[in-house]
Amino acid sequence: MKASEIRSKWLAFFAEKGHHIEPSASLVPHNDPSLLWINAGMAPLKPYFDGRVIPDNPRIANSQKCIRTNDIENVGKTRRHHTFFEMLGNFSIGDYFKEEVITWAWEFLTDKKWIGFDPERLSVTVYPEDEEAFKLWNEKIGLPESRIIKLQDNFWDIGEGPCGPCTEIFYDRGEEYGHGAPEEELFPGGENERWLEVWNLVFSQFNHNKDGSYTPLPNKNIDTGAGLERFASILQNVDSNFDTDLFQPIIQKTAELAGVKYKEKAEYDVALKVIADHIRTVAFAVADGVLPSNEGRGYVIRRLLRRAVRYGKVLGLDKPFMFTLTGTVGDIMGAYYPEVVEKQAFIEKVIATEEEQFHKTLSDGLAILAEMSAEAKKQGQSVISGADAFKLYDTYGFPFDLTEDYAAEHGLSVDREGFDEAMKEQRERARKARHETESMKVQGGVLSDYTVKSEFVGYNDTVRDAKVLAIITDDQFADGIGEGQSAQVILDATPFYAESGGQVSDQGVLEGDTVRAKVEGLFKAPHGQHVHFVTVEAGELKVGDVVAAKVDASLRNDIMKNHTATHLLHKALKEVLGEHVNQAGSLVEPQRLRFDFSHFGSITQEELAEIERRVNEQVWKSIPVVIDLKPIDEAKAMGAMALFGEKYGDIVRVVQVGDYSIELCGGCHVDNTSRIGIFKLLGESGIGSGVRRIEAVTGRHAYEYLEGQLDLLKQASSLLKSNISDVPKRIEGLNQQLKELARENESLQGKLGAIEASQLTDKVKQVGEVQLLAAEVQAGGMDGLRSIADELKGKLPNAIIVLGSKAGEKVNFVVAVPQDLVKKGYHSGKLVKEVASVCGGGGGGRPDMAQAGGKDASKMAQALQRAEELVAQGV
Repeated sequence: MKASEIRSKWLAFFAEKGHHIEPSASLVPHNDPSLLWINAGMAPLKPYFDGRVIPDNPRIANSQKCIRTNDIENVGKTRRHHTFFEMLGNFSIGDYFKEEVITWAWEFLTDKKWIGFDPERLSVTVYPEDEEAFKLWNEKIGLPESRIIKLQDNFWDIGEGPCGPCTEIFYDRGEEYGHGAPEEELFPGGENERWLEVWNLVFSQFNHNKDGSYTPLPNKNIDTGAGLERFASILQNVDSNFDTDLFQPIIQKTAELAGVKYKEKAEYDVALKVIADHIRTVAFAVADGVLPSNEGRGYVIRRLLRRAVRYGKVLGLDKPFMFTLTGTVGDIMGAYYPEVVEKQAFIEKVIATEEEQFHKTLSDGLAILAEMSAEAKKQGQSVISGADAFKLYDTYGFPFDLTEDYAAEHGLSVDREGFDEAMKEQRERARKARHETESMKVQGGVLSDYTVKSEFVGYNDTVRDAKVLAIITDDQFADGIGEGQSAQVILDATPFYAESGGQVSDQGVLEGDTVRAKVEGLFKAPHGQHVHFVTVEAGELKVGDVVAAKVDASLRNDIMKNHTATHLLHKALKEVLGEHVNQAGSLVEPQRLRFDFSHFGSITQEELAEIERRVNEQVWKSIPVVIDLKPIDEAKAMGAMALFGEKYGDIVRVVQVGDYSIELCGGCHVDNTSRIGIFKLLGESGIGSGVRRIEAVTGRHAYEYLEGQLDLLKQASSLLKSNISDVPKRIEGLNQQLKELARENESLQGKLGAIEASQLTDKVKQVGEVQLLAAEVQAGGMDGLRSIADELKGKLPNAIIVLGSKAGEKVNFVVAVPQDLVKKGYHSGKLVKEVASVCGGGGGGRPDMAQAGGKDASKMAQALQRAEELVAQGV
């Protein structure tokens, strides 16, 4: 059975059981800073589990793409460790519970219509205190007690939030898979290869509270996870996940590129498996907008790419090759994940660029390793430290075995124990970070059960008479609040927009005959009502009151201009930079807009000018903005862009600006682009992980910005005593004058240096076997100090020169050592570092010339005395 068929059967089975089939979410978590990656099928559904959002259908199933990198060193060496994998899941949010999920799991696994496993090959584990699960497996399903193993570890708990016991289902692969495992581990759930875990059913029935206590959940949930790759390995009757149709085409393509054969040499097999795993991870991550970088997700992708390239070298692949495997990933996965096919050209470009950079980095790493080896020999050592080896590995992606090979060629060894310790510390930091951030919110709160409907009417109205349905203070319903008090308020209808999709909440007032309350913001309750944060300014606000809900129209107008401009900007970016550009976040406020997007490389000033021009061109064309509700399939067929991280129902809101821009969006927009007035970029920058940010203003805020810039220009022209049009020419003239003065100053510095140098030659001391000049001089800065040192090098070719000069409270140092003395072990960089440390500073440089700075000029004499002591010691 092909993997694609297994996935289809899973989704079809649970659709028959009344589940909503949730599309796979992006690998990049949306509005969830606790996760680096989506790492489980339930991760994108966390708001359902902790009660922040109530789903339309409490039964959900999915096939979710996931990334986990905590066991990266095992990838390629075991049968089923991966960085990218698919987790099949079915979930119940307060609907069915243990009996249904266990019964359905057994049906799906054993019925020949679905998976058709031999029931005799299946065993389960349960939590010892979960008698209900034990009885269901034993009495309802008919599993003998000998195949129901009680394990204390069968309790799913990641800290604060929903948790509970679980039951795991294992498939017996046969006696031949048990060889080599300790007898005491040969059971379902033990550390062995014979019993393969295929499905984990988690019964979320408790809240893990902040104080460490456990209380029953208001709504019990089901969260399950099954590995598609594991199912495939069993149903295709192959030895490992890597031998399934999910990996074999990639492995065979790589083997063909390298001119090797799979399963011919163990070393080659590991390399082929690592490459196959990592190209899947990288291709999918790039498709979801993550680009290689030195931080966060981008760093993970960079490490994986470099790791794969290193394993390519094991196969003899010394040129970029990973990018050529992208198409094969698309061939395997594209039917269910079209993004890896649609973005293939972009993914290939990103990977090829990164591969080329890494080949250069490997060369740099070799050069640094050569320096480390030379330094070790110079110090009379025969071992490269574990810390140095780890630095090469972690910073340059340099493999430990390559470091070992190089060291051996040069008569050295490498401290493996120190390297392993550094690696262990890194993993421990990562593990703690995961443990501290992966928990969910505690389920509950009065809004979780509040289902009275509230209508949003703000697309068409900014003023509306409304009835106060509920007032909440301290998570309790209240009858009313008085002057100066704050609360959360729900109205039967509201024109106020609640923050979502990057657009901030409206502000305004609620006014009645005897009450006035300020609306400071909003959020959406679990059942979708708009909840207003209000503070009563006068009178008393009570449940049942009818008030006039008035949105601040001025702020709303500014927000609408910025939101529509954001859509135009998105399109202009794609036109100028390429179709790979995708939104990676946005903020739409009254004063400005901020737009984050995926793009590698910098953006030129010419490109920014063209982007700005294209947006303004649409403004000047006065294009009507048409907004319709359409079925999602029809909207996609029209070419509508979906915004980053947003979830969409069957009917979607389509915002269309002529034939220029069409996006799915729930925000507020102008009715015609001319209402935007003017669009002006404020700045552009990189914010990490291959994501860049543009900030801009529109309308009156753009006018105010331009007026401010014009005022600055007027001030400049006044200071320059010129017309505005002549400012560039006047600045150019002043720059030329400064250059000429700098040249004159440099000439004078040289003359002063020569004079100063001629007066110092009689201060040379004999220190041991060498001559030393250590003196304080008057210099205009580091350049002047170097100039004096250069003069002295000509006059005193055999002397070590140590010069210091004061610059206010700080001090500068320069040290020069003749080449003959460098060969004897004297080193300017080491000497200047020690001297500067006396004055609370530091620095370094080449063996023959170095400079440094210090913070405490009062210790100049002590520093120069220290120089004499160090030279006497042969530094």
